[in-house]
Parts: sequence; structure tokens; C-alpha cells
Amino acid sequence: MQKARAGSFLGRFLPLYFALVLQHIITLAVNLADNMMLGAYNEISLSGVAAVNQIQFVLQQLTVAIGEALVVICSQYWGKGLTNPMKKIGATAMQTALLFATVLFAGVSFFPHQTMEIFTNDEAIIEQGIAYLGIIRFTYFFFVMTQVLLALLRSMAVVRIALYLSVITFFVNCSINYVLIYGRFGFPRLGIVGAAIGTLSARVLEWIVLIGYIFLKNNGLKIRIRDFCLTDPVLRRDYFRTALPLIAAQGLWGLNTMLQTVILGHIDKIAIAANSVASNIYLIVKSGAMGASGAASVMIGNGVGAGDYEAVKRDAVKLQIFFVCIGVVSGIILYVIRQPLLSVYNLSEKTREMANAFLVVLSFVMVGMSYQMAAGGGIIRGGGDATFVVKMDLVCIWMIVIPVSLFMAFVVQAPPVAVVACLNADQIFKCIPIFIKVNKGTWIKKLTNI
Repeated sequence: MQKARAGSFLGRFLPLYFALVLQHIITLAVNLADNMMLGAYNEISLSGVAAVNQIQFVLQQLTVAIGEALVVICSQYWGKGLTNPMKKIGATAMQTALLFATVLFAGVSFFPHQTMEIFTNDEAIIEQGIAYLGIIRFTYFFFVMTQVLLALLRSMAVVRIALYLSVITFFVNCSINYVLIYGRFGFPRLGIVGAAIGTLSARVLEWIVLIGYIFLKNNGLKIRIRDFCLTDPVLRRDYFRTALPLIAAQGLWGLNTMLQTVILGHIDKIAIAANSVASNIYLIVKSGAMGASGAASVMIGNGVGAGDYEAVKRDAVKLQIFFVCIGVVSGIILYVIRQPLLSVYNLSEKTREMANAFLVVLSFVMVGMSYQMAAGGGIIRGGGDATFVVKMDLVCIWMIVIPVSLFMAFVVQAPPVAVVACLNADQIFKCIPIFIKVNKGTWIKKLTNI
């Protein structure tokens, strides 16, 4: 039996937290490096990549949901010391992720121009996006396999390998980008195609290293390739009972984020580049909240699996205080660093001013987001209640935020910064229902059958 709750609150939480934050920062730094290098190369290329990345963002969110469901259930089994069910649940998660990757790959392969037209009518941006999409689509398969395997390891509180992989990916991607985007050391100047080659190379290497690590180290799971062909009707049903609400929630969130680019792209073509720059900087700082959510999910899940419900509730109170502190500090950091980071980009004055205005709004959004996302994803989902977050997002995003944002953009014809504020308003007002739900303690649900 695993000693899932051994040690103090900080002794259990902080090692997971710092490892996950560093992993998120380095992972996102890959996108930020792409963003900065292409921003210095050509603003049209930057806009093309920004549009394509919104397509991949939906797949990323679906993969996050698949991984989170795996972590929620498998962390409870790990808390009980049972590894065989974890292999079968991991197989179901992997099969589901590869199905999503295949569908998206087929869609962008057969309809590349139509896909780009969703985001913009500018032919120059569409042309650049299609060139990037032609190569980057092959990363989908390697990305989803890597993320599912990392989620399986995370349910066992094994997180350092994810950090090491992120470091490898960062340096490989940046090195190849530098050589191929600008044509250094005698290589051709490939621009946006060079950026795509760099990302694909990094994703393949990341997957190879992770496979080697798992089969050499095993980490108590003793998993083999054939294990991903396993199936168990009971465990599959249990997995999808948890996964489907999460897939719906993350899929809707991915569509919401993609729709933000669609709306801004049809208001003003420079808004795509401005939003891309602002979003990448915002996501880097958001790593504090993402790490907190991931660490809380593992810790809460292990506690629920061990059956120590009162201690889990006490941990939830401490975690909420931590989340609020992270939000305040992160908001201040984002506000302070926005101008120095924007100065790195080779943007027009109008684009830079718009990106700066977006970042000011997002600095305030950061505070509410850090609490509600970490509490909802880390405590409520980690405790086994996935449906609450889905219902809340359906109401807040699709019945309030999107209709209001569309009205402001196309009827009122408000400036882009006002539309961005509307699109992110839910990050503030969702704090109220999340706070009430967490402190009622009704989110603790046993998901294991053994």
C-alpha cells in the first residue's frame, strides 16, 4: 500500500508544485520562443502560426482532459497501491487521445485552406498558415502519446521527467528554429517552415526519450507497449464516466479560446498578432496557477484514494489560500514584465500598443483565474467531481461570455481590448460558485471499484 499522505502539507505539495510550474514554464517557453523568433522575422508569419496554433490548442485541451481524467482515477488507485487497473485505464486514455489526433490530422490535411479561413480572410496570413500546418500536423500524434504517458506518471507523483523533457524540447526547438528560420550556418532561410520543422523535431525527440525512460525505469508500474492494447469494460466505463465531462469542459474551453482568435481576426487583422503575443506572455505567467492545479489534483486524488476525507478537506482550505496568493503575485508580475517583453518583438507600433492593452486586462484577469482554475481543476476535479465544472462552463462561457462578446464585437463594434475583457470576464465571476462548491465539501467522490 502506498503512503499517499505521508509528510506535512507543504512537504507533499511544494515538490510537486515547483516541478510542475517549471515544466509548464519551459514547455510554454517553446511556444514563446517560436513567437518571438517569428515576430522578429515577419509579422504575417507570426499571425499565420498564431491561427494554426489555435487549432492545435483545441487538441491540447482535449488531451489535457484525457490526462486529467487518468490522473484523477489512477491517483486514487495509486493511493491504494494497485497498479494493474492503472495500466488498463492508461490504455483507454491512450486509445482515446490517438483517435482525436487522427481526426484532427485528417481534417487539416483534407481542408487546409478552409481551416485557415475560419480565422482570417487575409490571403497572406492564410498562405503562411497552410505552409506551417503542412508540417506541424505530424506533431499531433507524438504530442498526445507523450502527454498521456506523462499523466500516467504524474498520477504516481513522478513529475521530474516531464521537467527534463521540457528542457530538452526547449533547447532543441530553439536551436533548430534559429538555424532554419533565419538561414544560419549555411542552411536555407525557411522562415515559417523552419519553425515547423523545429517543433516537429523537438516533439519526436521528446517522445523517444520518454519511451526510453519508461521502459528502463518503469517506476513501479512495469508497463510495456502491449499494455496499451489492454481493455477492461468496467474500468473503461469508469474512465469515461470521469473523462467525458472533462473532455466536454476542456473542449469547450479550447473552442472558446479559438473563437477569441476568430472574433479578433475578423475585427482587425493586426489583432491576431497582438493577441498571439499577449497570450503567450500571459500563459507563461499562468504557469503558477497551472502547476498549483496539477499538484493539488494529485495530492487530493491520493488523499481520496487513501480514504482520509477529513484531512483532504483541511488540505483544500490551505490550498485555496495558496491559490489566491499565487494569483496576486502572478498578476503583479505580468503587469511589470509586459513592456520589457514586448520590446523584444519586431511589431508595428499599433500592434505593440494593442498587445500592451491586452496584457493590462489580463493582469487583472490573472488574479481570479489563478483561484478559480486551480480550485476547480485541482480540488473539485481532483476530488472526483468533474460534472460541476462542465455545467458551470456551459452557463458562464456559452450562455454569457460568448454571446456578450459577439454582441460587443459585431453589433456595438467595440475596440479589441474591450472584446478581450468580455472574453475573459468569466475568469473573475466564476470565483463565486467555485468558492461555494469547494467549501461545501460535496466534491469528494470515490472513483475506484476496489
